[in-house]
Amino acid sequence: MVAANDNAPRLMSPKQAAEATTFSRTMLTLMADAGVFPKPVQLGERRIAFVRAEVESWIDSRISARAAA
Repeated sequence: MVAANDNAPRLMSPKQAAEATTFSRTMLTLMADAGVFPKPVQLGERRIAFVRAEVESWIDSRISARAAA
């Protein structure tokens, strides 16, 4: 998990979220719509972003689930 004082932006673009998770942007949208990935924040009429802490928490939960299995 990223430290709170690392100066990373609070939001990440769909491209950055895709890179962090190794899923495509389309897949992330489908997963968010299905409720299995954090929903993006609408920034403008045609612009969205994901909350970095939520994406990182989702990744951490996937790692934890692997360890528990």
